[in-house]
Amino acid sequence: MKFNLMWSILMTTTVIGGIAGEEMIFSYKVGQFDVYMLVENRGQGNRSILVGADEASINRYVPGGTYQSETNTFLIRGGGKSIIVDTGFGTTIFDSMKKLGVNPADVDAVLLTHMHGDHIGGLAKDGKALFAKAKVYVAQQEREYWTISRVNQGAVNALKPYGGKVEDFLPADLDSGGIELLPGIRAIAAFGHTPGHTVFLLESGGNKLLIWGDLMHAQGIQFPLPDVSVTYDTDPAAAAAIRKRILAWTVRNNVPVAGMHLVYPAIGKVQPDGAGYKLIP
Repeated sequence: MKFNLMWSILMTTTVIGGIAGEEMIFSYKVGQFDVYMLVENRGQGNRSILVGADEASINRYVPGGTYQSETNTFLIRGGGKSIIVDTGFGTTIFDSMKKLGVNPADVDAVLLTHMHGDHIGGLAKDGKALFAKAKVYVAQQEREYWTISRVNQGAVNALKPYGGKVEDFLPADLDSGGIELLPGIRAIAAFGHTPGHTVFLLESGGNKLLIWGDLMHAQGIQFPLPDVSVTYDTDPAAAAAIRKRILAWTVRNNVPVAGMHLVYPAIGKVQPDGAGYKLIP
């Protein structure tokens, strides 16, 4: 399968996540879709969050005990629609959208991979929806877990301003190809990181891209050793199992991936590498 890569970087001197650097927007073409990776936060992750990694592996793949970490969101434009996948902390996402000429009030849909704070922070502020027109899509299992099973007030407050515009769905299994939420966008179950963690498959003009949310946090060790999970995973064993399954699927089907915690440009192709994998940005 061939896929076209079109990239551009819009840079301004700024401070991101307390670290002086560059605010960068990476764009990628998937058929009719333009996908923009927006950096919300950049910093260092610590080895202390790793689960299932021995000391030798940590010393090899996480030298110094820290690794580069990012929080990203994705803007999709195509077919006359503007769609946001996750909203980060709600910090720089709006500045980035402004640079792209996108008004949050004009966004048609918000797709949530899951409901951790660094993915829903930009949904609402002071009780008001920040994407006033948008319908919010969230897996039924995810919404019930955070708002019914174990009530998290942050999750409740994030969804409340959207009222009847919150649409639950049941993501389908990977091998089924998922369930279509919007034209060219399918939702696939990737439970483990959270009970309703969902990945989204874009397809247009014979091209594909899998936006895989928090399938990975520490790419330097989790690509070569996909059995390694993190303390943020609700079920580390299930998270590792679906990670290995999706990695094998992306290789088998030659599908590029995008991730909320992959480092810039956060989009690439997965290739086998010994007993594990590597990412080619």
